[in-house]
Amino acid sequence: MPNKILVINLVGLTADVYSKMPKVSQALAGATTRQVVLQPPLPAVTCTSQATLSTGTQPRNHGVVSNGWYFRDSAEIRFWLRSDHLVQGEKLWETAKKIDPNLRVANLFWRYCTHAACDVTVTERPTYWANGRKGPDIYTAPEHFRDELVEQLGEFPLFRFWGPATNISSTEWIAKATLHTLRCQSPHIALTYLPHLDYDLQKYGPHSSEAVKAIAEVDEVASDLILHARELGYQIALLSEYGMTEVSHPVYLNRILRESGYLSVQTAKNGELLEPGASRAFAACSHQTAHVYVDAPENVRPVKELLRSIEGVDRVFGPEDLASIGLDHPRTGQLFVLANSDSWFAYPYWLDESQAPDFARCVAIHDKPGHDPVEMFLGEGGKAKVMKRLLQTKLGLRTTMDVISTDASLIRGSHGRLPESPDDSPILITDWNHDSSETMPMTEFKSLILDQVHQD
Repeated sequence: MPNKILVINLVGLTADVYSKMPKVSQALAGATTRQVVLQPPLPAVTCTSQATLSTGTQPRNHGVVSNGWYFRDSAEIRFWLRSDHLVQGEKLWETAKKIDPNLRVANLFWRYCTHAACDVTVTERPTYWANGRKGPDIYTAPEHFRDELVEQLGEFPLFRFWGPATNISSTEWIAKATLHTLRCQSPHIALTYLPHLDYDLQKYGPHSSEAVKAIAEVDEVASDLILHARELGYQIALLSEYGMTEVSHPVYLNRILRESGYLSVQTAKNGELLEPGASRAFAACSHQTAHVYVDAPENVRPVKELLRSIEGVDRVFGPEDLASIGLDHPRTGQLFVLANSDSWFAYPYWLDESQAPDFARCVAIHDKPGHDPVEMFLGEGGKAKVMKRLLQTKLGLRTTMDVISTDASLIRGSHGRLPESPDDSPILITDWNHDSSETMPMTEFKSLILDQVHQD
């Protein structure tokens, strides 16, 4: 009889964070509990780390080179997509089925999980109405499981999952959905994602009073999930994709590329729009990392030298360096850039705030040509402007929820670099013992789980 395992991806979990989680520590306590440091890939960001965990391979193999990248055939920069088909190679659940076709696998809220060959899949997928309004919803497989979850738990709190109103309720909903899945679907392997520490640790920094409060909140939710899962016979693997570190300095690579004549924009009715297909070079930024796409070989060297001269840039990897960091994949930029430990890369490319595109002040993760953590802060007008926009929407007026700040200096936590010390590293905690060394590459996680499922 296979063992049953619940894998909890608790964002931002490090040894330091874990030391502030007494309830989770108690829930996992036991003679066989094992804690190891995880070595993430470059870039150490959500989508890349999760694809590495699920495939057991480097980005050069699975192709998830960041949280988003440049799609050369359509000349579009696209972030935060969902389809499993974007992850190349054999995923954990596919290998599990090859070993034993009767194994059941559930995937809740890991990125790129729609259309995956799992028995159960759940993730956020908003409804975008024809009038431009965005509403909460989820994608599930099987299809009827959506109605079952909504009936049991209520509507998924999408606007608490990302944006200025984020709080513990989205993590609570996912934890309850996970427990419902364990009880009603009985998967042998279940993967779930608790995002709560991704918010205040980025907004205020990992050592802020707000971070301490957030850790206490997720300690309650995660420990409750662990205790109930163990009652159902599940072994627990608790891990993270990265550790968050303090930052204070945003770096605007695209503005510098534009000022140097490499980046092109088009003026439109809704502001200036980045035109990657017409640019000689531009950056797709994600936290402390960026892929820089260059149109012609003769431009690679001067762009590299320009980037190396920017304050806040730590290192620029050229085409000849990408194999050494596991990023030699066709989706990778000609150049890959790392910020220094105190800096992060903000995506804006406009030089005048009056020319900012309309989506700049919105929660618009699929419209922006890069990740924008500033979406967690309200802009000018604050809550009063939010209330005004909500009232206009209720009255049937077409309006834009342009309530987000564009001040990147607000951000105090980031990630993406390889950890400089074990204290900043993601960790893996299991309630079973295993033969791994004190430090484990994320590429070994897949085989660890598959071995444990069949362990006597």
